[in-house]
Amino acid sequence: MVDAVARWFIQSGRFDVNEIIKAEIISRRKALSLMGLAAAFGLAAAPTVLTVSDAEAQTVGMQRRQERRAGRHERRDERRTGRTERREERRTGTAAGTAPAGTTTGSAK
Repeated sequence: MVDAVARWFIQSGRFDVNEIIKAEIISRRKALSLMGLAAAFGLAAAPTVLTVSDAEAQTVGMQRRQERRAGRHERRDERRTGRTERREERRTGTAAGTAPAGTTTGSAK
């Protein structure tokens, strides 16, 4: 309806902003019902939008990033294991996990 009124004003050569504003006035009841519909639509659409965005999150770039991250974690774990073994070897004179039978770790006498 607003488009029809605006077209009529433009075609007739009478383009009075006040007339358009008067034609667009809506009641509080209509405004509240529109806000209620918008809220209901927003609540209904939110889970759908979240589901779609989660499905699209696996892009080629994201996969590469996850692969790089996994590689970093593996290298970090290897470094930690190596440090732990070297530390144990310095303290006991044997590699970690290869202590001879009947001995304990540490140098308590």
